[in-house]
Amino acid sequence: MKIRSILGALVIMSLPAMPVLAENLTPEDIKKLVDEAVEKRLQEHERREGTTERREGSAAAEPGIGSLPDVGKERRADQQQPLSFGTSGSGRLVYAKPFVSFPKAIVGGYFDLQYRTHRKPVLETGYGDLSPGTTNGFDQQRFVPFIYADITEHVKFASELEIEHGIRAISDNEISLEFAHIDYLIDEKVNLRGGIVLIPLGKFNLLHDSPLNDLTDRPIVSRLIIPSTMAETGAGLYGTFYPGRTGKLDYEVYVTTGPCGYRDTGAPRVTETDGTKNSRQRKCLSDDGLDINNGKAVSGRLAYSPMLGVEVAGSGYFGNQSPSSYNPLSIFAVDWTLQKGPFELIGEAAWAHARNNSRAIPGNTLGTGGSQITPGSLLTGIGTLNPLGLPPERMQGFYIQGNYHFMPSFLTKLSPKRFGEGSTFTAVIRYDRVNLNLGNKGENGGELEQISFGLNYRPVEDAVIKMSYQYMPKSLNPNNDQRIHDSAFVVSVASYF
Repeated sequence: MKIRSILGALVIMSLPAMPVLAENLTPEDIKKLVDEAVEKRLQEHERREGTTERREGSAAAEPGIGSLPDVGKERRADQQQPLSFGTSGSGRLVYAKPFVSFPKAIVGGYFDLQYRTHRKPVLETGYGDLSPGTTNGFDQQRFVPFIYADITEHVKFASELEIEHGIRAISDNEISLEFAHIDYLIDEKVNLRGGIVLIPLGKFNLLHDSPLNDLTDRPIVSRLIIPSTMAETGAGLYGTFYPGRTGKLDYEVYVTTGPCGYRDTGAPRVTETDGTKNSRQRKCLSDDGLDINNGKAVSGRLAYSPMLGVEVAGSGYFGNQSPSSYNPLSIFAVDWTLQKGPFELIGEAAWAHARNNSRAIPGNTLGTGGSQITPGSLLTGIGTLNPLGLPPERMQGFYIQGNYHFMPSFLTKLSPKRFGEGSTFTAVIRYDRVNLNLGNKGENGGELEQISFGLNYRPVEDAVIKMSYQYMPKSLNPNNDQRIHDSAFVVSVASYF
């Protein structure tokens, strides 16, 4: 009745706009005209309302039918029938996902770009003897999208897809899941995690993003003894305790698929040139069943912070890396973080033991003339720079790094927008040293040493421009596997997005 009255008033108000017509109409004619116009408008209104109701009803009742929902808008119905195998529909079913009508995921990531120039031609070119190494070059080293999601208050999802050297389509680019896991939150002290998990071996393996680090290159010990980024498929627990008034104790522990320390010929993957990095699960063959010996690895990290700005942690990893014998790989590490005002002192040390890595395993096909090397025999000249040496079994290394954060006041006055609050400069010095073959006494084939001096500028905390000078008294030329004395200048930019 209310709608009829409103429509009638609107029709009457429109009559003065037609004075000629209005002068020739009697009161009965005007009433009849008003009634017809109101009835027509009511019918149109009812048709529109009915269509809307049908559309809303079908969308709420069947996620695969009806108009496509707009991604990014709130859920349209409080009670929506969940998607199931019994849902009807065809082409539109690809849009019948819960995150389309009620998005939960957050997409972000980071990227970096670097330019480096070496004193000696050590950058790989892929042309062998024709061009045994270049001295400088650009590289878009990493493009890393993140996807995070709050599925419920207690169920969380996190993933990272890493694309390395993405400009190269078929050569040595690497595209892989850095991690992808789902968490079930029980309590701050105990939470469950399963999927592709970052192995809690040292702190750098957990916090290795390019925008976080004040130098372009990762520490040597965190690349060759702790093979960052190290991730494996499995499940485990993590949590936090608060002992004392200011103390904090964090832990992570996982059971995962173990390492693959041997190639299909029986040659060891743990070598004097590459350390342990080729024994990671992501470097294994795709036809090995994802687990070369039905064995599992155990890893964990315990970190204690007695007060804000101080943390000391110990971590370990243990798993059998042989497909046909018991040759476990064990890695232990300690890391530390000390912060006081603008000063930071951080570092990491690690020790690795690849048991019996220098001896042939059962079922190997190594040897000359098709003859197999007897299991247990020494593998002289395999996986080592010295043709008379043995593959490494023990290795160790460390890095120690000092950072000083500052912002000159004259720059802040010169340009408050560029050098104001949130921006900073950081002066960096780092010392790296590793020995990838402690068993080769009297030789330095497994030794690497580097001193890095750096300066970076952060316009905001999430983006950084870095430059550094590296002095390498003991380095490696990857083109010919020769130890050399080298130096390099590196400039890079990295940012979250």
